Amino acid sequence: MIATIRGELTDCQPLLAVVEAGGIGYEVHVPLTTTEKMPAIGQEVQLFIHAAYREDAQVLYGFSAREERDFFRLVIDKVSGIGPRIALNLLSQLSLQIVRNAIAEGDAALLAKAPGLGKKTAERIIVELQDKVGPVTATQGSAQVAGGASNDQFKDAVAALIALGYKAGDADKAVRKAVDTLGEGTPTEELIKAAFSKKA
Repeated sequence: MIATIRGELTDCQPLLAVVEAGGIGYEVHVPLTTTEKMPAIGQEVQLFIHAAYREDAQVLYGFSAREERDFFRLVIDKVSGIGPRIALNLLSQLSLQIVRNAIAEGDAALLAKAPGLGKKTAERIIVELQDKVGPVTATQGSAQVAGGASNDQFKDAVAALIALGYKAGDADKAVRKAVDTLGEGTPTEELIKAAFSKKA
């Protein structure tokens, strides 16, 4: 079973990357949250891999963080009716930090914003996973994707932008970029202001 791939990034599209390792170009399906963190073409990249083997295909799914890969596996293994494509859509729409918070808090409406999910499927994800995942803490690797800001600051900033009319995915992305720019420990109000100005 393939666990990781490290090699030269030779192609990168919104949901697909090609990584050349050992003279072989591996086509890897990736969520948008991973695409955002990809280096320039020709640079080295490492992806954490979930390999799916079917009779008619062998498909690789790649993630920038181990926690994202492990959560992807949890969703497709434990939630009935959720396949790799929908799970990838979920992690493309929202960062792992926000997805886990939504599950912990029973926020089906937020999860349902992912393409192909719907409210009933979102509720099923919460029922199946609420006792298996908790909200991301600032010490977990996946939270560090947001630059080390505390979980509450990140969550509050995203919620504020959604209240201002942003789509959930856009709010999540804008706050992540704001934290990357401003750094660890940035107050919620400054995150909101920076995210708002970048979006504007």
